[in-house]
Amino acid sequence: MLRILFLGDIVGEPGRRAVIDHLPALREELGADFVIANGENAANGRGITPKLSIDLLRAGVAVVTTGDHIWDQREIINYLPTEPRLLRPINYPPGTPGCGSIVLDTAKGPVGVLNVQGRTFMKLALENPFLAAEAEVERLRAQTPVIFVDVHAEATSEKVALGRFLDGRVSAVVGTHTHVQTADEQIFPGGTAFLCDAGMCGGAQSIIGSEIDPIVQRFLTSMPAMTPVARQGPIRLCGAVVDVDPTNGKAVAVARLKREFET
Repeated sequence: MLRILFLGDIVGEPGRRAVIDHLPALREELGADFVIANGENAANGRGITPKLSIDLLRAGVAVVTTGDHIWDQREIINYLPTEPRLLRPINYPPGTPGCGSIVLDTAKGPVGVLNVQGRTFMKLALENPFLAAEAEVERLRAQTPVIFVDVHAEATSEKVALGRFLDGRVSAVVGTHTHVQTADEQIFPGGTAFLCDAGMCGGAQSIIGSEIDPIVQRFLTSMPAMTPVARQGPIRLCGAVVDVDPTNGKAVAVARLKREFET
């Protein structure tokens, strides 16, 4: 059996600390063979830098996925083509820097990772994620039956629909972007593990990783406000653990992961 550990959106320095400080012990405890993490909010809640990408990879993350904040740090544009383990959503137009998928070898066989971004309620309307994912899955299946999909999307219906659409063709479809972990983990009839949102890695005393008062005031006044990353109190690490049969790529178990650590 091959065990994949997926970590939800890493938000700022608290999220990075949760992963970098605790991943080695967590990986040993869980017996994880392969680690994926969504790093699109790693740089103070907005995008990711080359240095932060390197830090996460050195900490034991095999592949870093992203989403709609991928371009927030300008230096990432030239870095993406140099580091194939940092993915941007697959459904950008041809010629966009970087790539949206990768296959890496492990001791238990190759693992494919695919990053795709939804369109419903998202600011950037990218190419159709269903068609883009389908085409890329077919290409990846020629290399491995084990394929993990991070669908970075707002609407739960779009995530569930993509999971059902890919059922039997990928090992897992797990959502990111909302930073709120859902309780709908399941294995679809075709053998695809699903979780609508993995949650986030960041400050536990927060509103989706940001300080509480500025966001409350923004809702009260309808006025714009800065929303700094929450840095006080315990840090939370959320994600999912998926067990996959490497011979056929079918999931045999899926479980939510949620840990809190005092700072």
